[in-house]
Amino acid sequence: MARPRKPLLSRDRIVTTAAALVDAEGLGAVSTRRLAAELGVSGPSLYNHFRTKDEILDAVADSVSAQVDLSMFDEDDVRDWRTALHDYAVSYRAALTAHPHIVPVLAQGPGRRPAGLRVADTVFGAMVRAGWPPVQATHIGALMRYFITGSALGSFARGFVDDEAAYDPADYPHLGQAHLLAERQQRVDEGAFETGLRALIDGLAAQYETVRATPKGF
Repeated sequence: MARPRKPLLSRDRIVTTAAALVDAEGLGAVSTRRLAAELGVSGPSLYNHFRTKDEILDAVADSVSAQVDLSMFDEDDVRDWRTALHDYAVSYRAALTAHPHIVPVLAQGPGRRPAGLRVADTVFGAMVRAGWPPVQATHIGALMRYFITGSALGSFARGFVDDEAAYDPADYPHLGQAHLLAERQQRVDEGAFETGLRALIDGLAAQYETVRATPKGF
């Protein structure tokens, strides 16, 4: 009887396995030795697909960028730029919060990653098409990345312990309910993100009126 063949090693298999390790154990869990063991191959065989561990992590990060919905920026989509920017931010944050350990890599910017560059290109193009001058369109792309990745780097609510005794009213007179934040993490963090996002877009909308009223922008 013929032996069962091992699944062929591929970039996709390496990235999928590395992504699962990052999700489960963090960036420190990824090494060529660990990946080779998980994949059932020899370590050197990985180098036929990736030169370094950093290249593997780049590919994992790009696989997360590829999960971001960009359909709201299609030219035939009926959403205006404000709604499109809002919906994009919600999708982007959802992708990051599903894979929080890879956020520090994504926060460094797209580099040469195809999906990350596609996100940047799409947002920039949509803002220019909406009437923003290129300089301001660049600023919008940057501030959206700052805001979204910053919100995904950590939980505000989970930063408070659930021990009521930790918040002595003599020392912290306004933190009497802080011990409840951790158990309400999702509601608090999502509410904070939505509040900030709407304030950000409202501020941009006010600037937009100035841009439209000034022939050369500002």
